[in-house]
Amino acid sequence: MSPRLTPAPTNWPDRELLDAPDLHAVAASAVGAVVLAEGDARSALPKLRAAGSAWRQLDAPYETARVRVLIGLACRALGDPEPSMMELEGARKVFGQLGAKPDIDRLDVLVSRPYGRAPGGLTRREVEVLRLIASGKTNRAIAKELGLSEKTVARHVHNSLTKIGAPSRAAATAYAYENGLI
Repeated sequence: MSPRLTPAPTNWPDRELLDAPDLHAVAASAVGAVVLAEGDARSALPKLRAAGSAWRQLDAPYETARVRVLIGLACRALGDPEPSMMELEGARKVFGQLGAKPDIDRLDVLVSRPYGRAPGGLTRREVEVLRLIASGKTNRAIAKELGLSEKTVARHVHNSLTKIGAPSRAAATAYAYENGLI
């Protein structure tokens, strides 16, 4: 027997909740972060910029800085280093003013890495494959997503694991997280 749903009381403040700017900012930040994590920086960027604007209007500097980091990463993924560094350095300044040391430490790893250079001597494509490995995708799924043959993906996986000295996909995933590739 399925549970019966009862309508919300007429005095329920659902209209007010739907019009809450802070909830819209949280939602825009989350959607932008997820889209970026899925590898679609081009689609993530407008969502993240909207989130940043919403957080600025709410006078929420920490949340604004966190979104600026994501915007910087999206710009970097799109091959646009100048806006990327501008956003990352702006976020670092705010984190410093707020005393957010863990955020500064994570950001310093991102900023100190030369643009376009990945740790372990990985190529851009190997980093892309490593990120997809870390997300739990199989070689077949990676091949489909990147428009490559499974044999080419297998070669990239082998090269990546060899370069970073990882004996398994699980170790490669740990490496990706430890080195800020995710």
